[in-house]
Amino acid sequence: MFGSGAAPIVVLSQNTKRDTGRKVQRENIQAGKAIADVIRTCLGPQAMLKMLMDPMGGIVMTNDGNAILREITVQHPAGKSMIEIARTQDEEVGDGTTSVIVLAGEILATAEPFLEQNMHPTIIIRAFRQALEDMVAILNDQVSIDLDCNNRSKLIQVINSCVGTKFIGRWCELACQIALDAVYTVMLEENGRKEIDIKRYAKVEKIPGGTIEDSTVLKGVMFNKDVTHPKMKRYIKNPRIVLLDCSLEYKKGESQTNIEIMKDTDFTRILELEEEFVKKMCEDIISVKPDVIITEKGVSDLAQHYLVKAGISAIRRLRKSDINRIARACGATVVNRTEELREEDVGTRAGLFEIKKLGDEYFCFITECKDPKACTIILRGASKDVLNETERNLQDALHVARNLLIEPKLVPGGGAVEMAVSRLLTEKAARLAGVEQWPYKAVAQALEIIPRTLAQNCGANTIRTLTALRAKHATEGMTWGIDGETGQLVDMKERGIWEPLSVKLQTYKTAIETAILLLRIDDIVSGSKKKKSDNEPGQPAQVSEESMKD
Repeated sequence: MFGSGAAPIVVLSQNTKRDTGRKVQRENIQAGKAIADVIRTCLGPQAMLKMLMDPMGGIVMTNDGNAILREITVQHPAGKSMIEIARTQDEEVGDGTTSVIVLAGEILATAEPFLEQNMHPTIIIRAFRQALEDMVAILNDQVSIDLDCNNRSKLIQVINSCVGTKFIGRWCELACQIALDAVYTVMLEENGRKEIDIKRYAKVEKIPGGTIEDSTVLKGVMFNKDVTHPKMKRYIKNPRIVLLDCSLEYKKGESQTNIEIMKDTDFTRILELEEEFVKKMCEDIISVKPDVIITEKGVSDLAQHYLVKAGISAIRRLRKSDINRIARACGATVVNRTEELREEDVGTRAGLFEIKKLGDEYFCFITECKDPKACTIILRGASKDVLNETERNLQDALHVARNLLIEPKLVPGGGAVEMAVSRLLTEKAARLAGVEQWPYKAVAQALEIIPRTLAQNCGANTIRTLTALRAKHATEGMTWGIDGETGQLVDMKERGIWEPLSVKLQTYKTAIETAILLLRIDDIVSGSKKKKSDNEPGQPAQVSEESMKD
């Protein structure tokens, strides 16, 4: 399954140039199942880690489904589309990447017997579509409960149940607090709509050293830069901050610029012009009385000299994304030309500007901002591998917190929701007419793969556990699931293990849509052309470059 030394490869290649019909569908299903088998052990609190090696010798240790699938190389086109759904799930809701692959693989597997019995794929697809519509209705109306967004302890409990299965599970409480603080910080409410842009405004900075307990959320921004001149101040209370998108240097002429110097005074004049230009720019800046200026481009030595005299600290060559975060945090506006600087462009919401040394590097902190709409999460840890895995897990926690605030609805975790939906779908299948009820019922059975995998991963007796779970759902309600640590049956309502509804909806939609897509394929035609034998009849003669030269 995995190649040694090189990137791990799931080999599912095509032997023939053109395969049709039943054979292609069978191969697509095998590819889907193979991908699902790679990921299956990564589900639940007792999930195993995968160690992936890339060709450069770097390693990644993770149980995050999306991270694993990003690293492995797959040759089969159906396998590639399975990997794509994990990416979709991650971008859309940020969690449930492992579940979606496992579920899609199982739904494909349940379609195989029907294809063997010569049932037409269109009938199977129709049944799957109907099942998906009913699933969404069941989740929205019968299984989900509402969540109070102002109840912080309940929010933390839900995030905890989603992050508890990851590597960061040991520091669950801290991770949940960090995720919730960060999401509340970057949340904007306009016209009753909530906008939470984690990617752009909640930056994670990983600094090796210290322990994970030292990780915090800053009420402001931090980045890896020092001031440009040693005499500039490194600690300023209530700084006035100016953000620029232009260089504080003399504009050099473009290529093809000619200057003719006739006498020695001309050269002095050119230098004077340069000096006047830079001085004018600095005067424009100094007129709005800033304490700190931060620019995306460079700052010349002469500009530094003027700024030091005016008591202004300068930081140069900062990334655009960092500048945008600072603008949101301290209320400044990014200005493209120094002549356009106005008093209202100056950011005044920051409480403290300071440069600190962490490890070997200097970091600039702009903190204690009043109502910052951007933040930086500082992660500390023993090594880069630990920090990378912690960051991946924290991203999941951030997404879960974001989903909860945007759509505050919950479903029970631990496989309970799958079992409940499965039971209700099976009951509905009995009322369907025609052959479509069999594929419809198969989808209901496929949902049981999630509780079954949870039971397998913690070493419980799968058949006995699932039979007992079915019995519980038939008699005692929908919130019974499997404890992923011990394999015991527990009531998820009492345990307080809940998941966001949006993640579950996205998982089911993506998994079934992918299964439908792959079942629709009845032909794979390779895009590579066969080499023609030299000058076949009816083919134009091939003329090489060498013969033309001769």
